[in-house]
Amino acid sequence: MGNESINWDKLGFDYIKTDKRYLSHWRNGEWDKGTLTEDNVLHISEGSTALHYGQQCFEGLKAYRCKDGSINLFRPDQNAARMQRSCARLLMPQVSTEQFVEACKEVVRANERFIPPYGTGGALYLRPFVIGVGDNIGVRTAPEFIFSIFAIPVGAYFKGGLTPHNFLISSYDRAAPQGTGAAKVGGNYAASLMPGSQAKKAHFADCIYLDPMTHTKIEEVGSANFFGITHDNKFVTPNSPSVLPGITRLSLIELAKTRLGLEVVEGDVFIDKLSDFKEAGACGTAAVITPIGGISYNDKLHVFHSETEVGPVTQKLYKELTGVQTGDIEAPAGWIVKV
Repeated sequence: MGNESINWDKLGFDYIKTDKRYLSHWRNGEWDKGTLTEDNVLHISEGSTALHYGQQCFEGLKAYRCKDGSINLFRPDQNAARMQRSCARLLMPQVSTEQFVEACKEVVRANERFIPPYGTGGALYLRPFVIGVGDNIGVRTAPEFIFSIFAIPVGAYFKGGLTPHNFLISSYDRAAPQGTGAAKVGGNYAASLMPGSQAKKAHFADCIYLDPMTHTKIEEVGSANFFGITHDNKFVTPNSPSVLPGITRLSLIELAKTRLGLEVVEGDVFIDKLSDFKEAGACGTAAVITPIGGISYNDKLHVFHSETEVGPVTQKLYKELTGVQTGDIEAPAGWIVKV
């Protein structure tokens, strides 16, 4: 597909084949230097551990077109570090931060014509991943691995601006205690498909998972992190070993503290104390921030600021973070890598 056929204003979050993707193989104890390829089909052994035993992990990050025409990569070093932790958890070889960031830059340059124009709210979404491959049948780490990155243009998650959504508390667990919840691995997302589908059938945006040990504390919102704003203006977000440490969450914590002057609390968010919060939201790479209008628990809907209007603190956080990403607002040191 050429970029001339893309309607930037109607661009969603769907797969679009772009020009080039990065491909590197791990064999004989090391990663090769990697290459760009036009082939978007991987050719792997039928015995690959990624297919049978879920030995794989992935990341998601974005590149943005700035007003001056330059290109911003947002905090790729943090994605590299998280992927290294995920690889370590699944006994996969780690990709160095240098290789990860340089590969991201190569993919962005090779697909520059697919970066949505400044002002459209869109970005070039990058999907790095590592998978176990090679001939194998036993439950063991793979003999070989693939590290790849592809890119797709994505539009603004909310057409017409931020909109609050309602969510349903799920009776299912996203991840097990002491399991892989803090790693960005495919199995966590496979487990979320059914509860997410049930929530959407009940006319909610998605489900919210409680902690797997006691089912009394909010952990994650679908595939995003939760945050709440208390009545005394504290930014509160769950802190749990089974929560995926999001890059957007990490960034909002710093901006809430240094730019908005909010006290930040990383701790427990009890489901029976939702009234402590005047605003709530979910944060992640795809939507940046999804305002939470209300949460349904035990057949009762608790509404925060509003089901139709975004709270003022959430609005300020969204404006600050998106401004940093697109270069309209000065970024904290080290957050932006120019391509």
